[in-house]
Amino acid sequence: MNAMGALLSVEDAQRKILERLEPLDAERVPIERAAGRVLAAEAVSSVDLPPFPSSAMDGFALRAADTDAAPLDLPVVARIAAGSPATRPLSAGEAMAISTGGVVPDGADSVVPIEHVEVADSRITVREAISAGLNVRPRGGDVHAGTVVLDPGTRLGAAQVGALAAAGIAEVRCTKRPRAGILVTGSELRRPGDELGPGQIYESNGLLLAAALHSAGAVPAQLGVASDDPEELERALERALLGFDMLVTSGGASVGPHDLVRATQERLRAEEVFWRVAIKPGKPVAFSMRRKHPIFNLPGNPVSVLVTFELFVRPAVEALLGVPDPLPRFLRGRLARSLRRNRERDEFVRARTRHGDEEPELEPLDGQESHMIAAAGRADALIAIGAGDGEIAAGESVHYLRLA
Repeated sequence: MNAMGALLSVEDAQRKILERLEPLDAERVPIERAAGRVLAAEAVSSVDLPPFPSSAMDGFALRAADTDAAPLDLPVVARIAAGSPATRPLSAGEAMAISTGGVVPDGADSVVPIEHVEVADSRITVREAISAGLNVRPRGGDVHAGTVVLDPGTRLGAAQVGALAAAGIAEVRCTKRPRAGILVTGSELRRPGDELGPGQIYESNGLLLAAALHSAGAVPAQLGVASDDPEELERALERALLGFDMLVTSGGASVGPHDLVRATQERLRAEEVFWRVAIKPGKPVAFSMRRKHPIFNLPGNPVSVLVTFELFVRPAVEALLGVPDPLPRFLRGRLARSLRRNRERDEFVRARTRHGDEEPELEPLDGQESHMIAAAGRADALIAIGAGDGEIAAGESVHYLRLA
């Protein structure tokens, strides 16, 4: 655990998290429900794809050697549609009409496009010689049966699910989605829509975290709001630590008289790995382990929750899912206006992206205080401003994270 005066760097904090985590067990998932999941094993094609030589366009299947005598007329002896192959091979001096995706018949080695021939009375006139293999998709040209379509660690989006289905794969082995408990602390918090009393505010971090965890691939469960009463908090934390693969709390992790979460977790035999990171916002973030279960204690300010989630919790979820490189994926853009550096901490500035000539242009938003979640709702990016002196001028290149 880092001492009170020491602030851990973002990179060291991420390293300490990832070196403690291993992917969860795997389970079989039907392809219909595999979108968004992460492969735990190689996905192997069950067929050659395409499973037969097929036409790449509408036209006429024929023998390329016949066209050496072009121009020539050929009789059209059959019509082939997708799913309805010819009933006999093609003989020399013949052509068969064929649709895109149709099976190229035995005896044929090429398809001449319909717009390149003249058609009249069930005959075609071919004006120029064509080469063998023209417009024919060979059997197994995409993938052969028994070969790997996708590797472990691949997150399955639309293209990946489509590729697996086309390869005849009915189910895949995926890492189990982490079950993530969300416990929000604070006696001042009320549900949105309830009437507020003196000193009370609406609770937003639970919903923020549930949405963010879902987008990362976890299965979130909101466990309600625990008050600042030590006994109530201990009961709530004990229940949460028993029932989930990971736990995320917000609030109560700093040094005030009502910041009880870390001390309570220590009594429950959670091992604190670090506390306090050199970032703004989000400095009082903590990470602990209880057995194999990670615990994240995020600050109570909503923007701090947003930032620390992207830097630390999302990579942890991806590590549990078996993603090979779970660290945040920073992109490059250009500042629309200058920003002053923070001498002691890396700062993550909420911004809007606009199309630029070469790189996206990043416009920092007004209202950068850590409690200003309404202002942060307009952001679609977090600009990373490294600690140091001076400022970064408008037009300079910077790294940023895209917000989901």
